[in-house]
Amino acid sequence: MSSTGETLMEFYRAMRSRFGHQAWWPGQTPLEICIGAILTQNTAWTNVEKALANLQAAEAMSLHRLHEMPAPQLASLIRPAGYFNIKAKRLKNFVAAVYPRWGENLGGIVKGRQVAQGDGFLDRDGATLREELLAINGIGRETADSIVLYAAGRCTFVVDAYTCRVLGRHRLIAPEDDYESVKDLLESNLPDDVELFNDFHAQFVMVGKTFCRPRSRCEGCPLEGFGHDVEETCNL
Repeated sequence: MSSTGETLMEFYRAMRSRFGHQAWWPGQTPLEICIGAILTQNTAWTNVEKALANLQAAEAMSLHRLHEMPAPQLASLIRPAGYFNIKAKRLKNFVAAVYPRWGENLGGIVKGRQVAQGDGFLDRDGATLREELLAINGIGRETADSIVLYAAGRCTFVVDAYTCRVLGRHRLIAPEDDYESVKDLLESNLPDDVELFNDFHAQFVMVGKTFCRPRSRCEGCPLEGFGHDVEETCNL
């Protein structure tokens, strides 16, 4: 393993020792994960949970129901997630890309196990799936990678603002590095391990929310002992 990889694994062990395994998206269906990944942009997860609960209560948690549902009705149900008209369009775009060809056979995994016959939309290789997701209007790289990793169980690292802030302040990336550069740094220096990528991203989020905020709170951070700066060093 490279020296960068060793440093990253030291980060991971330190974070996991502090926060424990995060077990992200436990017990949710692949469809719920896909919807959550689309809705969680620019809002707190607690708001997404309210929107998901509304969809469940309306018996709308299926590709067929979402396909048939008028966009204004969908927007009303997901209102707690914010930007509800925009996000309703994004959800409709996702469903329009999946349902006509795949029907209800979304595929994917729950707790590491495939939920269908292994021939659904999510049951392709990660690169193909990511490319198709990125071709859907309104789905960006972070959302696509979240779906590939958490719903499909394919090895891809999810990069977000927390990840960049932590890595930037610890001098592993430069301010000009973009999403793909950061993703490549992580994937080329870490073992190709879905479970590791799953929890590593979650650990970055925990550090970013708790300590490595826009105004840093370094005291007590599990990464405090590693060389770092306190100013924002990534503009992603």
